[in-house]
Amino acid sequence: MRSRRDAEMASRLPPVGHDAMVTKPRISILERPVYGVSEAASMLGLRAPRTRAWLDGYTRHGVVYPPVIRQEPTGDDTVTWGEFVELGYLRSYRNKGVPLQRLRPVIDELRREFNTPYPLATAKPFVLGKELVLEVQEKNGIPQAIAIVIRSGQQILLADDASRFLKKVEFDPPDQGDVCRMHPAGRASPVVIDPLVRFGRPCVLGVSTERLWELFDAGESVEEIAGGYDMASEPIRAAIAYEEQQRSLAA
Repeated sequence: MRSRRDAEMASRLPPVGHDAMVTKPRISILERPVYGVSEAASMLGLRAPRTRAWLDGYTRHGVVYPPVIRQEPTGDDTVTWGEFVELGYLRSYRNKGVPLQRLRPVIDELRREFNTPYPLATAKPFVLGKELVLEVQEKNGIPQAIAIVIRSGQQILLADDASRFLKKVEFDPPDQGDVCRMHPAGRASPVVIDPLVRFGRPCVLGVSTERLWELFDAGESVEEIAGGYDMASEPIRAAIAYEEQQRSLAA
């Protein structure tokens, strides 16, 4: 008998031979549309208005503030994987008391220098290009509170928030490519967000954390859920803990 996990995974597979003879241009994973604005905000523990402001800018008292993430306002409710990752980065800086619009000129320059619309969703500023990032920051007078890198003696190091962000993402190829996966609860947790798995919803071992939480909330024990999915108990507990935390943030 197939486990729940096998059945759910099979239901997501395309038909055999589907589009087998069609060659389609390969686009960057960062360009992949994955969420609506409200869903992205909920997954990141952000308010939807703030998320939209970072994406598209806003107007206050007749003053127009440009987007931080998008090069130009689009009003598009669809969030790409690259935008989601950059939102996740900015989330760490949201309570620093410094407007994140101050980062826009830095991001604009990094787009040009690194030849990518999503520089903060790549390894380049965090691993390979810290010297360039420092130069751009200093030229634009970026406060240390929202800096990506800092100078420490003769060394250039990642700022604390940037370092924490780096520990929650994976690059493909490692240490030089684009962010391909996020670990929202940290590397010690099996919960991952992968744009190519479960339509980008948080999951453990390919199973949606929300689905596992729903079963637990409906009265099934961790052991019963684990048996149904042919999984160990610990990933189930991690999924439930993650969902409980997300719901407490949203409350």
